[in-house]
Amino acid sequence: MTVLPREILICTIARLLQDVRHVAVGASSPMPAAGAMLRRALDEGQRKVRLSILGSVEHNFFTNGSAELFDSAGQGRLDAFFLGGGQIDGMANVNLVGVGTYPQMSVRWPGSFGSAYLYFTVPRVILFREEHSPRVFVEKVDFISAPGISTPETYRPGGPVALLTSKALFSFDSQRPGFRLESVHPGHDLQEILDATGFQFDHDDIPPTTPGPDAATLSLLRDRVLNELSETYPAFAAQWRRDLAEAIPDGASA
Repeated sequence: MTVLPREILICTIARLLQDVRHVAVGASSPMPAAGAMLRRALDEGQRKVRLSILGSVEHNFFTNGSAELFDSAGQGRLDAFFLGGGQIDGMANVNLVGVGTYPQMSVRWPGSFGSAYLYFTVPRVILFREEHSPRVFVEKVDFISAPGISTPETYRPGGPVALLTSKALFSFDSQRPGFRLESVHPGHDLQEILDATGFQFDHDDIPPTTPGPDAATLSLLRDRVLNELSETYPAFAAQWRRDLAEAIPDGASA
């Protein structure tokens, strides 16, 4: 079977969301949204997965935007959320503010918004950043928008559990603390991951390869999920279809 790199990521996200009841996705997160939609489709008939995509009409039951999202998280009714950052370090600290010494920063990003609050309240926060380079994954972030770990006396039901990039999947252990390389995506290798990551992480000598979808899951992804995704992320869905047409010109699966 021909499987696109983005389809590997989406299927990995769906596996990370196993057993969730309610997952929320930001307005600019098409791949996390697709992974959540795939999880919902895979679990249909067995259990209900509630998906909230901010900015979506079809896939959002909130009527007051982020205010209800924060209330839901604080009340323990949100199981999973996705968080990215301009910088992420080995302690899972996230920087959404900028590069340099605050407040005189050479590069400024949109800002932290509610990232710290959600990082503390949502039990399964998945860090997601497609770009896997030393400028993103640094030894120490320049500014902590949301801390990856807290002191033992701090009440914190939420926090990071995984980091997914275009090259690999990592798990995060808040007790150790630190990341562990769980798998490397097809087409990449351990040395490439080491060279592209500015912080140290645990890993096997020969890390496993991130598994791809079986034929039934891939069919579900390219039919139902892709169609559902078009409502909220039409440009992303159109590009996905173009990439499929280019990779599989005759429409075959292999």
